[in-house]
Amino acid sequence: MQNRFLSPPQAVAAIMENGRRVLTQSPGRTFVLSLLAGFYIAFGAQLSIVVTQGVAETMGVGMARFLGGSVFSIGLMLVVVCGAELFTGNTLLAKAALQRQIPWLKVWENWALVIVGNFIGAIALAWLMVASLLWQDTQAALQALDIAVRKSTLSFEAAFIRGILCNWLVCLAVVMAVAARDIAGKILACYVPIMAFVASGFEHSVANMFFIPAAIFLASSSGIHMPDLNWWNFFVTNLIPVTLGNIVGGVVFVAMAYWFLYLRGSAASAE
Repeated sequence: MQNRFLSPPQAVAAIMENGRRVLTQSPGRTFVLSLLAGFYIAFGAQLSIVVTQGVAETMGVGMARFLGGSVFSIGLMLVVVCGAELFTGNTLLAKAALQRQIPWLKVWENWALVIVGNFIGAIALAWLMVASLLWQDTQAALQALDIAVRKSTLSFEAAFIRGILCNWLVCLAVVMAVAARDIAGKILACYVPIMAFVASGFEHSVANMFFIPAAIFLASSSGIHMPDLNWWNFFVTNLIPVTLGNIVGGVVFVAMAYWFLYLRGSAASAE
C-alpha cells in the first residue's frame, strides 16, 4: 500500500534532488517562473489588504491578522501547485549544495535571478492594482498605507529577526507540501505555516516587494505625502534586512538543520 505522504527523510531527500534542476534549467525558464511567483505572492498580499480592511476596529487585531494570513496563503499555494520559482523557498537549494549535488555558485546565481524576477512580478502587480482604481477612496487604501508605513519604519534588527522567523515557517511549509501527495494535502501544508507567519507579524521579502511599492504608488497617485514612505526606506530599511533574515531562516533553520539530520554522510535518495 502506497504511503499517503512522504516521511521527513524522504521529503528532505526529494527537495535535495529537486535542487539539481538548477544544473539544467535555462535562465529564461527560471526568470519566467520567478516572474509568476512574484505575481502569485502579490495576489495573496493584495487580497490580505482587501479582506482585513476595517476588521481590527470591529473584531480585534488578532482576528484581522488571522484573516489576512488565511487569504495570503493562496500565494504559496499557487507557487507550489501551479509551479513557480520563489526566492524564499529557493533558500532550500542549500540542501543540494551541502550534499554536493550542485555548486554554491549555482545557488547564488539562482537566487540573484529569482529575486529580480520576483521583484518585477510583485511590483508590476502593485502598479496594476493602483492603476485599476479598485482601492481609490476606500478603507483598503488606508490599510495598504498603514501596512507599508509600519514595515518601512522597522529597525534593522527587528526586520532581520522577523525575516528569519518568517522564512523558517515558509520553508517548513514547502517541506510539508513536498511530503503531501495530493492537492488537498499540499494546500493544507501551505495554509497553516503561512497563516501563522502573517498572523505573527513576521516579514517576507517578496510580499514586501508588493506591499511597500503599492503604497508608494498609491500615495503618489492620491497626492498624499508620507515622509516615511519612500524608496530608500523600502530598500534599505526593509528589503535588505528582511531578505538577509529570510536567507538565514531558510538556510540555517531548515536546509542545514534537516541536511544534518537526514542527509549528512549518506547517499542522496528520495526512496
